[in-house]
Amino acid sequence: MTRKLLTGNGAAAWGARLARADYIPAFPITPQTEIIEALSLWVDNNEMDARMVTLESEHSMITAAGSAASSGVRVFTATSSQGLLYAMEMLYTVAGWRVPFVLVNVSRGLAAPITLESDHNDIMAARDSGFLQIHSATCQEVCDSILMAYRLAEHQHVRMPAIVNLDGFYLSFTREPVALPDPEQAAKFVGEYDPENLQFRGKAPLSQAMAVLGGGPYSYFRYEAHLAVQQALEVYEQIASEFNEIFGRRYDMIDSYQMEDAEYVIVMFGSFATKARDAVDSLRAAGWKVGLARIRLFRPLPAEQIRALLTGRRAVAVIDQNISMGMGGVLHSEITSTLYGVKNAPPVVASYIGGLGGRDISQQEFFQMIEEIKTASDKGTSLPTRLLYTQNEMTEMRKLQAIAHVEHEEINQK
Repeated sequence: MTRKLLTGNGAAAWGARLARADYIPAFPITPQTEIIEALSLWVDNNEMDARMVTLESEHSMITAAGSAASSGVRVFTATSSQGLLYAMEMLYTVAGWRVPFVLVNVSRGLAAPITLESDHNDIMAARDSGFLQIHSATCQEVCDSILMAYRLAEHQHVRMPAIVNLDGFYLSFTREPVALPDPEQAAKFVGEYDPENLQFRGKAPLSQAMAVLGGGPYSYFRYEAHLAVQQALEVYEQIASEFNEIFGRRYDMIDSYQMEDAEYVIVMFGSFATKARDAVDSLRAAGWKVGLARIRLFRPLPAEQIRALLTGRRAVAVIDQNISMGMGGVLHSEITSTLYGVKNAPPVVASYIGGLGGRDISQQEFFQMIEEIKTASDKGTSLPTRLLYTQNEMTEMRKLQAIAHVEHEEINQK
């Protein structure tokens, strides 16, 4: 094992290198570019035995990734934000091909308005594509998740592509100590990619295309893909146990913190959960029984584990770094759906939208959320969806709006 000070992007590049990816189709986009730059340097210096190709867009990048994986090659690629959206057509397509490869997404807010900062609307847009989703909170977890993602995606009972997600800027450019697994141990853990019937050889051509299907056969194939994604729940448990035995780090589907006797629970995913941990520690020191459930495996959703963790709690605060227009937080709707009809489900499951466009979530806001859900639980009332936003921020927005209004009037008068 070697310890290095790495950014989240650097950890992602090392994950691909340790997994011994054979083919890397790539297209640069902020804040992901550092990943492919590192891989390109290693390939050019013969430090990594792989073929790297720069494509003209994310759409063609994912097309190349799926095509290569269907020929029996272990594939790695990465993107971010608008790039993930540009690739969206092919995300659905290659998932339908049932080709396993790993895509790293470095989350960044979507236009419009334009931002370079992080939130989760880009990765949530890929929720229903068929890709497995693992969400990382630390640089160490980024590297380790890529190794686990290959095992999960390539498993004979799954055979689906996987996304490993990390937060742009907050994690992609933050340096943390990372314990890099021994290359031989990592290679042994990931194993050789056995494509089974997924292969193409020029000397033995075999068509892997399919005709346009009607409703009956189409429904069958789509549902089979759904069942394959669900199989990943059982397979993930096996992989997590094996990873822990070899490397001494345990990654459950849900990262539970101070949950043993928790009455009030914060549910979220991503690197901001490290801020929530600090808040939980402070609240515990003040005598509040608060815990944190960080969702790590989002697709497939570990519904059984969510119910087991949250049943019997007095109140839950779900924090979404995304917003589904007209609905609210995506994670909140999934949590409430999972708890619907469950005996002893928490009477209060409140929705908070925060961290959009890289906006910080302060310790005081974590404290206030817990106070609000406690009050609602005590009174037996519900809470409306709330955007985390301070009075000072609102005052500044009003000033900007007033300036814009004056400028608009001056232009009209001219």
